[in-house]
Amino acid sequence: MWPFGTATDPATGGNRSPSRPPRLALPGRLGAALPGVAVTLLALLLHWSEAGPLRQLGLLLFDAYQRAAPRPYAPAPVRIVDIDDETIARLGQWPWPRLEVARLTSLLAEAGAAAIAFDIVFAEPDRTSPARVADMLEANPKARAPFADIRALADHDAIFAAALAGAPSVLGFFLARETTGPPPQRPAGFAIGGSLPASIPVFAGAISPLPELAEAASGAGFLTMTGDRDGIIRRAPLLARVGDTVVPALSLEALRVAQQAGVILIRASDASGELGGRGDAAVVGLKVGDFEVPTDAGGELWMHYTEPVPERLVPAWTLMEGQLSESQRRDLFEGHIVFVGTGAQGLRDLVSTPLRARELGVMVHAQAVEQMILGRFLVRPDWAAGAERLLLLVFGLGLALLLPRLGALPSGIIGALATAAIVALSWLAFRRWGLLLDPVGPVLAATGSYVAVTAASFWREERQRAYIRNAFDRYLSPELVERIAADPGRLELGGEDRDMTVMFLDVRGFSRLSERMGPREVIAFLVEFLTPMTDILLAHRATIDKYIGDAILAFWNAPLDDPDHAEHAARATLAMVARLAELNAEKAGGPGPWPGEVRIGIGLNTGTCCVGNIGSAQRLNYSLIGDTVNLASRIEGQTKAYGVTIAIGEETARRLEGFALLELDRLRVVGRDRPETIFALLGPPEMAEQAAFRALAELHAAMLQCYRAQHWEEAAAHLDRLAALAPAFGLEKLVALYRARVERFAANPPGAGWDGVAEAESK
Repeated sequence: MWPFGTATDPATGGNRSPSRPPRLALPGRLGAALPGVAVTLLALLLHWSEAGPLRQLGLLLFDAYQRAAPRPYAPAPVRIVDIDDETIARLGQWPWPRLEVARLTSLLAEAGAAAIAFDIVFAEPDRTSPARVADMLEANPKARAPFADIRALADHDAIFAAALAGAPSVLGFFLARETTGPPPQRPAGFAIGGSLPASIPVFAGAISPLPELAEAASGAGFLTMTGDRDGIIRRAPLLARVGDTVVPALSLEALRVAQQAGVILIRASDASGELGGRGDAAVVGLKVGDFEVPTDAGGELWMHYTEPVPERLVPAWTLMEGQLSESQRRDLFEGHIVFVGTGAQGLRDLVSTPLRARELGVMVHAQAVEQMILGRFLVRPDWAAGAERLLLLVFGLGLALLLPRLGALPSGIIGALATAAIVALSWLAFRRWGLLLDPVGPVLAATGSYVAVTAASFWREERQRAYIRNAFDRYLSPELVERIAADPGRLELGGEDRDMTVMFLDVRGFSRLSERMGPREVIAFLVEFLTPMTDILLAHRATIDKYIGDAILAFWNAPLDDPDHAEHAARATLAMVARLAELNAEKAGGPGPWPGEVRIGIGLNTGTCCVGNIGSAQRLNYSLIGDTVNLASRIEGQTKAYGVTIAIGEETARRLEGFALLELDRLRVVGRDRPETIFALLGPPEMAEQAAFRALAELHAAMLQCYRAQHWEEAAAHLDRLAALAPAFGLEKLVALYRARVERFAANPPGAGWDGVAEAESK
C-alpha cells in the first residue's frame, strides 16, 4: 500500500484521499521491461527489412574501418597508364588521333602487357582519319589538292583496330537505363552454375565502341559504377545484364583476357545450396581462370581500398615520348594488366570512395583487379545477417530484462561493455579476417532498449514525484515538496525517532463563536482563518499534520531535516499572531463570516517524537506520536489559564536564546508526573533588546524568586510593580493569577516541603 493516508481539507474539515500512486500495467519487472522489448522487436524489423537509414549507418561504419585500416599495398601486376595534365600539355588535346592511341597500344603490347584495358569508350569514328579530313578540305572552296590521294591513306580507326587485334586488349562501354544499343559482341561468354540470378542489375542498353574496334579487341567490359545512396563506391560491380545478356565489368574482363580464359563461371545460390534451394537465385561468387572471387548477391565486389600509391600510376607521356627504356618498359608492364585512363583536368571520371572524396574511376577498376589477384577480399558472409539479428535479440532483450532488476547505472555499464564488445568483435573480424559484420543493429537494439526502459522508468518516477507533490502539497511548503520530489529517497517511510518541534494551535471559544453562525458560515470562516495561518506555516518550513476543526497540528524537522526547527517554529507562531491581529482589524464589523475578535492559543514543545506512517493496514497517515506531542497539547491548553497567546516548553525555550521569553510557571500537567517549566513567547530577539521588556523580565524573575522562597510580602510588592508593566505585554491575567496565589499562600502557607510546582486543573 502507498505510504500516505488522508489529508484534511481546510475548506471542509473532512478527509481528502490523494489519488492512488501510479502502478505498472503488468506485474513487476516484466511490465518495466516491455518498452525495451518493443524497441528490440522494432530494431529487428528494421534490420530484417534492411531499412535505408539502418543500412546506411552500417556502411558509414565500414567506411570508418577502411579509413582506420586501409588495405596495405602489396605489389600486384596491375598498372594505370594515366593521360594526365602533363601528357595533354606534351602530346596535345584530347581526343587524340587514333594513330596515337594505336601507338600507345602497340608500345604496351611490345612491353609484354598481359591485358590492356581502356577506361575510355571509343563510340565515334576518329575525325582525324584521312577520308574525313579530305571531306572537310573538299568542303573548303579555297582548298587546292588531289584529295583522292588523301583518301587512299589508311583509316585511323582501322589502324587502331589492327593494334587492338595485335594486343590483349579490352575496350570499355557504358550501360544505359534507356534503349540505346546492344552490348558489344564478345568472343567469350558466361557459364552459370544454377539459375540466372535475378539479382544482377539490369540495363536497357549500352553505349558501345565502334563495331570494327569491338571485333578487333580481345574483350569488352562496362565502365558504369553506381554508388550507394550517398554516392560512395563501396562495391565494384562485376556483372550486369543488358536485356538477357550478362556482361562483365572492365576489371573482370581484363582479368579474363590476361589469363586467356574462355568463360567466366557464375556460381548461383540455388546451385551452391546456400539458400537451401528456395527463393530467387543470387550470385555467390565468380571464377575467372585461376581466380575465385566472392561477391554479394548482385555480383558486386566489396572494395578494400589502399592509400594512394605512386608506383601504381605511369604518366602516358613517359611511355610515348621514349622516356622509358625498353628494360624499364618491361619492368613496368610485362605480365601486368594495364588500365588506360584519363586523369587530366576536364577529362577525368571522378568517383567518391570511403578513403577519398575525389578518386579516378579507373582506380576502382585497378584496385578491384588487385584484390582479385591477391585474394584479399572483404566479404559479408551469408550468415552475417542471421548472426546480427541473434545478437540484436540477445543484447536488446537482455538489457530490457536487466534494467528493472539492476537499475540504470549497472545496466548502463553492462550495456556499454556489451556495445564495446560488439563493435570490437566487428572491428576484429574486419582487421583479421576481412569479414563485414555490421554491429549497428545490435548496438541500436541495446541502446534503444536502454533508453526506452530508462525513459519509461523516468516517466514513472515523474508520476511518482507528481503523486508526492499531490500528497504533500497540503502538508508541506512548496520548497520542501520540491526537495522531496527531486529526491524521494530523502523521505524516510515508516516510523523513525527524530528531534522535533511540535505546535498545537486552537481558536479560543470556537464553540461559542460558531453558535452565532450557520454551518456554511462556519466553513467560510475556517477557510478565511486557516488559509493565511497555513501560508505562514508553510513559509516557515512546517509540516502540517492535520486540521482538527478549528485547531492545527504542525511540526518541524520531518520529513526533511531542519536543524533550526525550534527557531522556525517560534518565528512562525509570532507571525501567525501578528497576522491574526491584522485580520481582526480588517474584518471586524465588516461583511462576511468573521465573528468579531478572534483569539488563539498556541503551544510549542521540542523533543523526541516517532514520526512516520501511522494507522492500520487499510489506512495510513503520515503523523507523529510521543510524549513531546502530548506535552505540546497540554501546554497549549494552559495558555487560557495564564492569559498568554504562545506558551512553550522548557526545551524549546532553551533553544530560543535571544527571544523575548518570560517564565510562566513550573507546572505538572494532567496525565504527566514530571513537572515542566513553561514560558511565554512574547516576541522576537528585537523585543528582547527593548528596555521595557528587560525591566519586565527582571521584575518578573524577582517576583518568582520570592514566590518560590515563600516570601509573600516581597512577592506581592513585585506584583504591584508588575501590574503597571503587564498591560503593555498583555500579561494582566498572569499578574492576577500570581496575586491570587500569593494572597492564598500568605493566608495558608504551603509548608516547608513545598516545591513551587503548580498542578494544572485542566488539559
